[in-house]
Amino acid sequence: MQIVVNQNGSWYHGSNQKFDLLREGSTITQWKELAEAFSHKPSCLEYDDDGKIKHNGTEKGYLYLIDEPIQIGIDVYQHPRTSMDENAEFLTNRPLKIRLIKG
Repeated sequence: MQIVVNQNGSWYHGSNQKFDLLREGSTITQWKELAEAFSHKPSCLEYDDDGKIKHNGTEKGYLYLIDEPIQIGIDVYQHPRTSMDENAEFLTNRPLKIRLIKG
């Protein structure tokens, strides 16, 4: 599946915990549904070529929006050990402001 990243697009983080600041080394994505799926802490997650996500997570999830501008290559970088397609997952280089949008 081809995932396009928009430099000025929204970024998301999913977690099963509440917090006010996203720590350095956290995973973020521009794929909102992927972040939401990860918020349920699945041990198995897959998606098809149409972007339909299936997972086995059952925990209560919280979806966060990154609440500040992000520069690719400075604030975030491609996850080096992902099993997902390019541009699906990025890691943060610094703490980031977030805003809870679902949970």
